[in-house]
Amino acid sequence: MTEFEVEAPLWQVENGSWVFASLPFPVADEIDDLTRGRQGGFGSVRVEVTLGPTTWRTSLFPDKRRETYVLPVKKAVRTAAGVAVGEVVHVRLRLVDL
Repeated sequence: MTEFEVEAPLWQVENGSWVFASLPFPVADEIDDLTRGRQGGFGSVRVEVTLGPTTWRTSLFPDKRRETYVLPVKKAVRTAAGVAVGEVVHVRLRLVDL
């Protein structure tokens, strides 16, 4: 599996409860190149993610406004890692289904 390690800021959707991490542009570009033609609905990319003590499978989603992929991070994952919105987190991503 293709793997990336990134530092990414956590942010919350305005007027919402969803929390995401935005991938650095160079990593997002490489993921886009590697997965072109194999992306799921809405351009999603299946990944296995590790943040702190938690590893889970989810999808990255393209965010046209931010011009990168965003990773949804559930409250249980943030709590287990002891991180909050506004912090920069270390995340390991593995592409799934390549």
